[in-house]
Amino acid sequence: MKKILLTSALLIGSVLLGACGQSKETNDELKIMTTFYPMYEFSKQVVGDEGDVELLIPAGTEAHDYEPSAKDIAKISEADALVYNSAELETWVDRLGESIDTKQTTFIEAAGQIDLMAGAEDHDHEHDEQEEEHHHAHDPHVWVDPVLAMKEVETIRDVLSEKYPEKKANFEKNAAAYLEELQTLDQEFQAAFKDAKNKTFVTQHAAFAYLAKQYGLIQESIAGISPDEEPSPSRLAELKHYVEDHHVKVIYFEENASSKVAETLAQETGVSLEVLNPLESLTNEQLKAGENYVSVMRDNLDALKASIQ
Repeated sequence: MKKILLTSALLIGSVLLGACGQSKETNDELKIMTTFYPMYEFSKQVVGDEGDVELLIPAGTEAHDYEPSAKDIAKISEADALVYNSAELETWVDRLGESIDTKQTTFIEAAGQIDLMAGAEDHDHEHDEQEEEHHHAHDPHVWVDPVLAMKEVETIRDVLSEKYPEKKANFEKNAAAYLEELQTLDQEFQAAFKDAKNKTFVTQHAAFAYLAKQYGLIQESIAGISPDEEPSPSRLAELKHYVEDHHVKVIYFEENASSKVAETLAQETGVSLEVLNPLESLTNEQLKAGENYVSVMRDNLDALKASIQ
């Protein structure tokens, strides 16, 4: 169904392009489209004042569920570049690339230089037709690891610098300043967990495998790679025993997703609930409050300290 909708959007988008196709030629300002929040933040930090960076997926929208509209496709076609995480998450990008002139719009796969991990095991989850469309063979959530976030920033910097050499010095200067922030964040995570004896945490959504691997932690997830997945009764029973046997104190849930399953498990085991944000999007309220990737990751660090001790 999603493929049919995207095909229709591509056809409509091509018509819209015919009406506005001259605008790119007459506007010299660099325009960068980005798919979801981390790509927006990383690109904005690299581009700085050298162009306009726009977020394609609206604040508060689940990145796994998104498909571009005809209007979105027209926007991408009129941009100088599209920055996305990976074909594993933004599955529509490869199909989009078949209809858009990539000589005019550069496609930048931020995770393109990163070896993706295999997707989380299917712990007897119950899937419906829509969830099957979002099943991931590989885990796309590299951005929640500060070290891999740095690699994504470097890829964005390098591709833009090659494409626009006259702006390279500023791209490199901007990226260096932001990479220093991310290095500090990495050091904070290292210091917090280096002497921890309990390294296990239970989370609603299997979005933190890269972070866990980076800092020697163990992620036990209720759902799979997609937050839409619902665990089966047998999986819930298994997790209940796991929480009790491993003396788990906290179960983490997502602010922007349904937390009913996590709440049920917490009630049955007597543990508390805390927010762990996979940063797939920030709400308008968070953006207005000045929150960003680094500040939310620090919130995640503080939340994890309740389990990792």
